[in-house]
Amino acid sequence: MSVDANTVRKVARLARIAVEEHEVEPLAAELSSILDWVEQLQAVDVEGVEPMTSAVPMRLKRREDVVTDGSRRDDILANAPDAREGFFAVPKVVE
Repeated sequence: MSVDANTVRKVARLARIAVEEHEVEPLAAELSSILDWVEQLQAVDVEGVEPMTSAVPMRLKRREDVVTDGSRRDDILANAPDAREGFFAVPKVVE
């Protein structure tokens, strides 16, 4: 695939990137070579290849999914400007 100077200017404008006029032609050549490389990658047969999440097979550590109250109510409420009966106290906003 070939990228011309007008395409480079259009992409630069859409991406809001300032590209000087003397940079347009080298950038077009570089983008064309990148797209050629991507076309080569698309030609690779990957039929039957399992997707990888890591180069080393591993399993994440798991913990039991249990609902708790956090057991830290007093620590959390210690930072509140006003706490009453184990809850945050806030000013009344609706009359």
